[in-house]
Amino acid sequence: MSELPASVLFACTMNAIRSPMAEALLKFFHGHRIYVQSVGVRQGELDPMVVQVLDEIGIDLSRHRPRTFDDLEDTFFDLVVSLSPEAQHRAVELTRSSSCELDFWHMPDPSVVEGSREQRLDAYRALRDMLLRRIRERFPPESGPRV
Repeated sequence: MSELPASVLFACTMNAIRSPMAEALLKFFHGHRIYVQSVGVRQGELDPMVVQVLDEIGIDLSRHRPRTFDDLEDTFFDLVVSLSPEAQHRAVELTRSSSCELDFWHMPDPSVVEGSREQRLDAYRALRDMLLRRIRERFPPESGPRV
């Protein structure tokens, strides 16, 4: 198992779906060991479907307030994970003059899926499950909560 970073920043386009979901999942597994935050390139509104699909697995995201890169008080992180191409460009700028590690996990935007409410929720669940897999691979849980 590789050593866990001390701090991780997840970034996406509006900090409304992908990055807050990733932040909540990593905090669920390692919140006591890793400082975790999330931001967007632009500020959006938290998507209620994100709250619902995380609630299905016992994670409460209802108090999340979207932030942007400009809202960061400290810009030093051991790892920045960008989840959208737009966020990747901003993350490259942020980390240009630091020794920070940068990962790009291109994740789909479930808000573009059309159809019934259940079909749209399934797209959010698929994103949640993709992020769960990536987070477990990159930040293996020692033991504890199972999702």
